[in-house]
Amino acid sequence: MSRLESSLSSPFARDVGATVLRVALGAVFLAHAGAKAFIFTFAGTAQFFEAHGFPGWTAWPVFFAELLGGLALVAGFRTRLVALALVPVMIGALKPHIGNGWMFTSAGGGWEYVAFLIFALVTQALIGSGAFALDGARERRSAPSGRTASVVG
Repeated sequence: MSRLESSLSSPFARDVGATVLRVALGAVFLAHAGAKAFIFTFAGTAQFFEAHGFPGWTAWPVFFAELLGGLALVAGFRTRLVALALVPVMIGALKPHIGNGWMFTSAGGGWEYVAFLIFALVTQALIGSGAFALDGARERRSAPSGRTASVVG
């Protein structure tokens, strides 16, 4: 194994990788929530949802799921659960895009990006929160004195 491969497979590298994924996913969900509030507006988002067979009022719970989920992911709070909780939101997001083909650059946006986010969320749930997360601080606090928690996530 090369020095680079050894460095990339270290526990530190794995923690940083999980952190990068967590913060990136959190930023995406915060951006999606912001777009619903400030670009498309809640009325426009509700209209879009209705046009695709969802009740208009579901724009609000989706907005709050994206906002609170994004904040929780960035902070590393209950990362595994939050990532799993956002999967159904993204499965719902497949509906408007599935008929537009694979590429997100297709008219109306394809489903590649939505599918990628689903798999990224599942991956985050499997690997945990990584470094610099509230989850890790909570685990260190709850570990018996003199011992630290061995798994962050």
